[in-house]
Amino acid sequence: MNSKIGVFDSGKGGLTTLNEIKKLLPNEDYIYYADSSNNPYGNKTDEVLYNIVINVINKLISKEVKLIVIACNTATTKCIEKLRKDYPNMLFIGTEPAIKVACDNNYKSTLVLATPGTINSERTQELIEKNKKKNQKIYLLPCEGLANAIELNDNEKINKLLDKYLTEYTNKNIDSIVLGCTHYPIISERIQIMFPDAKLIDGNLGVAKRVKYILEKNNLLNNKKENGTIEFIISKKD
Repeated sequence: MNSKIGVFDSGKGGLTTLNEIKKLLPNEDYIYYADSSNNPYGNKTDEVLYNIVINVINKLISKEVKLIVIACNTATTKCIEKLRKDYPNMLFIGTEPAIKVACDNNYKSTLVLATPGTINSERTQELIEKNKKKNQKIYLLPCEGLANAIELNDNEKINKLLDKYLTEYTNKNIDSIVLGCTHYPIISERIQIMFPDAKLIDGNLGVAKRVKYILEKNNLLNNKKENGTIEFIISKKD
């Protein structure tokens, strides 16, 4: 019986998702695949990205996982529907910008930070159209290069990009910020400093709850009592 949960991202960003899942499901065994050789995902064409993603999916399936978490907003918004058609026997959980959470909590002025790929995806537009109320403003801000700077731990570049992208919004009475990339919670403190009164929202807790629900629904929860294991795989550039 397949017993592990596969989680993947273009690098270390998805660890923020994995950590949230592990808090909720500490007894599960995990495989985390950091596809660093193809980082970043956010600037890839749909076709190139899908070919990259199915390569990761096939490797995780070969490890006999029971469920795969796409811990990347770009890969989710661009690939998950096709993945579910092409891999009908695999359970997929995606990560998407937590726009619904911001809208449901009646924030009036929401800034969505994400990669260009996520911002320009049809799914992001659907989330806005489905959840935005008349009195709510939603600003979409593509932060090209930010995820990669976080991946490389390039603090100077991170600070330059935050100033470049965010400064013009500091006077717009932003009351919530959606961190629409799993890398962004890593630098949440820096973003909070620029917007001290805004609520920072990411989708990781929602993903963790969804994983638990789907495992329960399919009778796939690991019932062992000891803490689970985590296997890490990092792809390398040729």
